[in-house]
Amino acid sequence: MKVFPVKQIAEIDRYTIENEPISSDLLMERAAGELFKWIIRNCSCRSFTVFAGFGNNGGDGLVVARLLAAKRLKVNVIMLENDRYSADCERNLKRLEGICRVDFYPLSKKKMLINECIIDALFGSGLTRPLTGNAAEMVRIINTSGRYVISVDSPSGLMGEDNSGHHYQHVVKAHVTLSLQFPRLSCFFSENHVYTGEWHVIPIGLHPEAIRSTATSYYYTQEENIRRLLLHRSRFGHKGTYGHALLIAGSCGKFGAAVLAARACVHSGAGLTTVYTTPEGMAVLQPAVPEAMGIYGNELPDLSPYSAVAAGPGLGTGKEAAAILHKLLKKIHVPLVLDADALNLIALNKKWLKLLPPGTVLTPHPGEFERLAGKSSNSYEMLQKAIALTKKYHLTLVLKGAFTRVIMPDGEVHFNSTGNPGMAKGGSGDVLTGIITSLIARGYQPGSAAITGVYLHGLAGDLASGTMHPEYISAGDIISYLCPAFKMLYQI
Repeated sequence: MKVFPVKQIAEIDRYTIENEPISSDLLMERAAGELFKWIIRNCSCRSFTVFAGFGNNGGDGLVVARLLAAKRLKVNVIMLENDRYSADCERNLKRLEGICRVDFYPLSKKKMLINECIIDALFGSGLTRPLTGNAAEMVRIINTSGRYVISVDSPSGLMGEDNSGHHYQHVVKAHVTLSLQFPRLSCFFSENHVYTGEWHVIPIGLHPEAIRSTATSYYYTQEENIRRLLLHRSRFGHKGTYGHALLIAGSCGKFGAAVLAARACVHSGAGLTTVYTTPEGMAVLQPAVPEAMGIYGNELPDLSPYSAVAAGPGLGTGKEAAAILHKLLKKIHVPLVLDADALNLIALNKKWLKLLPPGTVLTPHPGEFERLAGKSSNSYEMLQKAIALTKKYHLTLVLKGAFTRVIMPDGEVHFNSTGNPGMAKGGSGDVLTGIITSLIARGYQPGSAAITGVYLHGLAGDLASGTMHPEYISAGDIISYLCPAFKMLYQI
C-alpha cells in the first residue's frame, strides 16, 4: 500500500473530483459514509458528540453526525466558531438544522453536552502549525473528558508528517484514528502512538489511476505485496540450488545468538548454512543446530563457497572480532548482512562504512542506529537520517521496532505491518538476521530479502501470539512459527 505525504493526498482528491467525476460535496458524503459504517460496526457506544472544525475535516464530522442521527442514535455537535467555513463544511452545517443539537465554541461548561463517545473532527492531517486559542482549548476538553475518542483522518493537532519542535501540548489523545484511504506517515512513529491510538485505514474510493500514477517514497507492506516477491522451489532443485549462507557469530557468553541465527537460517530456505565461530562455540552449536556446519580458526575462511554472509550476532566487540570484521569488509564479494556487534564495531570505526559493498543490509535497533548516525530528537528525524545514510553508502537498512522500516538504497521506505510487543525480547534480532541471510542465499535480492524477511519474522511472532501470552514468547518461539508463517504466505 502506498503512503503519501499530505500534499499528494490533496492532489489525488482533486484528481478524483475532476476525473471520476464527482463533486467535492458527494466525495465528502462518501468518505463520511465509510466512517459511519466503521463506527456502527465497531463501536458499542449509543451516544456521540462530534467536535467539528471549520474546514473539510469538520465537514466530514458533520456528515457523520447526520448519519448517526438518522440511525436514531443520540448525537450532538460542538462546532469551533469561525468567521469562515469551507464551502462543504458550511453546506453540511445547514443540513444539520433541525436534526441534532449544534453548539458553537466557546460556550460555558454548564451548557456543554458531551456524550459517551467523542468524534474528533476538528482538524485533519493537513495541519501545518500547532493549535492555539479556542482550538487548543477544545482539545483540552476532549482529553480531560474521560470519553472514548475516535479521530477522523488524524488526531487534531497532530501534523501528517513532521512534528519536529512540536511539544504535543494541544493534540487529541484518541483511542482510535480512522485514516482516510491511506495511512498517514505520522501513524508510524512511536512518539505519536499515545495520540493516534489504534489506527485503521478507511477506503473512500479515491481514483485508482491517481493512486497508481502518483509516485511516493513510502509504502506500507502487506501480505499481497509479499506474495508478489516470493520465490518458488523447483522440482529438480537440490541443496546447491538454494545457496550457502555463512554466519560469523558467537563469542564467550553469547553463543546463544549464533544458535538462534543459525536455526532461523536453516528454517528460512537456504540450501546450506555454515557458522564461523570459536572452538567453544562449535561445542555449543553442533548439538543445538545439527543441520548447520561449523568452522573455526584465527583467520577468516575462504568466502568463495558462500552466496550470502552475515556478521554480528553475539560476535563481541573485542580486538579479535574487530580484526575479523575488518578483514571481511575488505574481502567480501557477495551480499552482506550486518547486525548487533558488527554494527557496534562499525560505529567505533566509522571509516569502515566506505568498505561496505553496495546493497549491504544493516539491521540496527534504534540504539545501534544512533551510535552509527548520531542522536535524533524524534522518529521523523531518525528516519531522515536513515534515508540519508542509505543513499550515501548505497545500503539497505532495516530500522527495527514497531512498524520496522526497510529503507532501500534509493531512499524508498517500506513500513512493516506485522509483529507485536511480545517479540521485544533478546534474540529476536538474531533470528531476523538468520532469516534475511537465508533468503539472500536462497536467491532473493537483498532489498526484497529484507522486506520479505521482516514481514515473515513479524508474521511468525503474530502467529505465536495467537497461542502464547506476549510475556511468554521468546526468540526461539518465533523460529517455531516460521513454518505456519511460510504456509500462510504460500497459501498452502
